[in-house]
Amino acid sequence: MGTADFARRWHPRCLSGILRWRTRVWKPCLTGVGVRSMNAAFTSYDVLGVPISALTLDSACSTIETWGSDKVGRFVCVRDVASLMAIISDPDLSGVHDDAAMITPDGMPLVMLGKLKGFKVERTCGPDLMDHVIARSLKSGLRHYFYGGKEGVPETLAKVFEQKYPRIRVVGVESPPFRPLTKEEDDDAVQRILASGADVVWVGISSPKQEIWMRDHYKRLTQTLIGVGAAFDFHSGAVTRAPRWMQRCSLEWLHRLISEPKRLWRRYLILAPKFVFLIIFDSIRTK
Repeated sequence: MGTADFARRWHPRCLSGILRWRTRVWKPCLTGVGVRSMNAAFTSYDVLGVPISALTLDSACSTIETWGSDKVGRFVCVRDVASLMAIISDPDLSGVHDDAAMITPDGMPLVMLGKLKGFKVERTCGPDLMDHVIARSLKSGLRHYFYGGKEGVPETLAKVFEQKYPRIRVVGVESPPFRPLTKEEDDDAVQRILASGADVVWVGISSPKQEIWMRDHYKRLTQTLIGVGAAFDFHSGAVTRAPRWMQRCSLEWLHRLISEPKRLWRRYLILAPKFVFLIIFDSIRTK
């Protein structure tokens, strides 16, 4: 049975989407050889057709800090297993990463795959990336814009960071409606972001909506857009993050599952096992 036949029988949307990805833009690099996007700042390694940037938290922060001064629109995706699977399972979203300047590995499975391929990789999740970039910006003077979250969340987020880092420069906060924006509303939002003088726009409107929004808007903006999703809720206090010991033991997913079982059970109990299966299948297929 050919790979394409197997893909259609086992999971027509997911595996066929992966095959299209792999043959269209990102070639397999299971041997450890990195590939580069035209916009990419880092060598990347392939995970089911998605190019994950081979980086550490420090190197990611340093690069974002450098980008802050060049006034070029770009966007950064933070990927864990669940969000990666959700996107590659939908053929309509298969190209959402094509223009990303950076795709950070959020989750130990992605980190371990990078290390197995010979790269120096460190888990770089949204909440940590946000906190570290903001902390470093006290010296560099980067200006921040918070776009996303439920009503009142970005305002609370700004206050929390202003208390933690009194010299932070927050130049705008905005909680867009959950419904699709009209063209006029969308144009107004773009103008507000441009007029704010922000260097970094933190986007927290959940995945994959935030990736689609960043892809569709980065060419109209002059900022670095970073999709951090739940980081808005964690840092604002709307949702409690896992204790440090669980984060260190790579058990943050378990804390989130226990905290929000109805919303997250499918993510961790169905998508995660599928990811393992697909990694094994993909490795066998490319040998």
